[in-house]
Amino acid sequence: MIRFFNWFNNLYPMWLVSLAVLAFFKPQTMLWFDKPWIFWSLAASMLGMGLTLSVDDFKAIARMPGSVALGFVAQYTIMPLTGWLVAKVLNLDPGLAVGIILVASCPGGMASNMISYLARANVALSVVLTLASTLLAFFFTPMWTSTLAGKYVPVDAWGLCLSALQLTVAPVVLGVLIRWKMPRTADQIGACGPTIAVLAFTFVSGGIVAASADAISAHFGRLALAAFLLHVIGFVVGYLVPKVLRYPESVARTVSIEVGMQNGGMAASLAREHFPALPLAAAAAVFSGVMQNIVGGLMAAWWKRRTPDA
Repeated sequence: MIRFFNWFNNLYPMWLVSLAVLAFFKPQTMLWFDKPWIFWSLAASMLGMGLTLSVDDFKAIARMPGSVALGFVAQYTIMPLTGWLVAKVLNLDPGLAVGIILVASCPGGMASNMISYLARANVALSVVLTLASTLLAFFFTPMWTSTLAGKYVPVDAWGLCLSALQLTVAPVVLGVLIRWKMPRTADQIGACGPTIAVLAFTFVSGGIVAASADAISAHFGRLALAAFLLHVIGFVVGYLVPKVLRYPESVARTVSIEVGMQNGGMAASLAREHFPALPLAAAAAVFSGVMQNIVGGLMAAWWKRRTPDA
C-alpha cells in the first residue's frame, strides 16, 4: 500500500494537468467541486501536514536560524514583489493581477518538500520553512495582498487573515497536537497526508478550471505567461540570493524551491472566497500550481544529477 501511495504521489503533476484539461473541455464533470469542497479539502491537507510534524521539527528552527531566517525573508519578499512586477510589466487585467499577487503572497506549498528531496536539497530545512511560512501566512498573505493588490480592487485584509487562520494555522496546530497526544493514531492517519494533499489540490484545480473555463479560454496565453514568469523568477532569484551570501549549495537549492513553489491550493481557496467577482484570480492559482510543478520538476531533475558541495 505504501508503494502505491508513493507511486501515486510521484505522478502528482500528471493527475493535476489531466483533471484540469478534463474540467476545461468538460466543465460539467467538476462543477460540483465548489467553495465548501475546496475549503475543507485544503483544510484536510493542512491537517495531514500537521500530523507529520513533531516537536523536533520545531526545535530544528533553533539549530539553523540563519538558513531559516534567510529562507523565510526570501519567501515573503521575493515572491510578492515579483508577483507585483509581473502584473505591472504585463499590464494584466485586475482579476489576473490580483490572482498572481495573491499566489505570490501565499506560503510555500507542501510539494516543495518532495521537490527538495528529488533535487538533493536540504529536506529538513524545506520542511521547517514550509511550516514557518504556513504558520505566519495569516499575517503576511493578507498584508502583501492588501498592499500590492489593493491598487487594483478593494481587499478585505481582515477577512483574508481569518480565512488564512482557518485554512492553515488551525489544521496544522490540530495535527501537531494529535501527534503529541496520540502519536500512533497520528502515524496511521499521517501516512496518508501527502496523498490527501495531492488529491486536494488536484480536485481544487479541476473545480476552479470548470468554474472559470470561459475566462481561462479568453486569457489563456496571458495566464500561462504570467504564471511562468512568476515561478521562474522566484526559482532563479531564490537560488542566487543564498549563493551571493555564500550559503552552501544545498541551502541555495532549498531556498530556491521554497521561494519558487507556493501554496496554490490556499491561493485558489482565498480567491474563490474573497474575490468571487474575479474568476481569473482563482484561475491564476491553478496555472500557478501547474507551472510551479513543471518548473520545479525540471529543476529537480537537473539538480539530482549534480551532487551539492555541502
